[in-house]
Amino acid sequence: MDQRFQSDGRSNRERMLSGDQYIADDPELQREADRAANLVAAFNTLAGDDHSGRDRILRKLLGRVGKGTVVRPPFRCDYGYQTHLGTRVFANWGLICLDVARIEIGDDVQIGPNVQLLTATHPIEPEPRRAKWEGSRPITIADNVWLAGGVIVCPGVTIGANTVVGAGAVVTRDLPANVVAVGNPARILRAIED
Repeated sequence: MDQRFQSDGRSNRERMLSGDQYIADDPELQREADRAANLVAAFNTLAGDDHSGRDRILRKLLGRVGKGTVVRPPFRCDYGYQTHLGTRVFANWGLICLDVARIEIGDDVQIGPNVQLLTATHPIEPEPRRAKWEGSRPITIADNVWLAGGVIVCPGVTIGANTVVGAGAVVTRDLPANVVAVGNPARILRAIED
């Protein structure tokens, strides 16, 4: 079997955090996922006007939440501590952060409804996939990006500052700063001029 899919003495959590292949079906990772699921459930069921309660839960759940950041429920994530939100981020309903790897979101980012940020990867080969091996690649979204409704950002993608990604786009490759990108797969439509 490929050496990527062999244990090297590190825990699956250590392997996950370092970006190496790991066994996703691991008791330690399950405990962390359960903790996140409980906090997510509490966040999603708070009364609509309990903004400070939701903010407290987000700060307990996520790796970082900048000042003035708002995430509207429902929200979903795997672990939480791998998701980092800058200042004045606005995330509309239905944000999904599969944060097996780090998700870094800059300041003043606007996220439309039903956006998916997906860091998880899976082997193409059937045997390691059956054995529950998984991998990941981080996502970085720079300052002042706008992800319109239904955007999907795939593993390993970086989106440059001020870029706008149109509704329903699937971002499979890095996007530079100051462009408008649309489609599946997302392609640059035009530059943004000041």
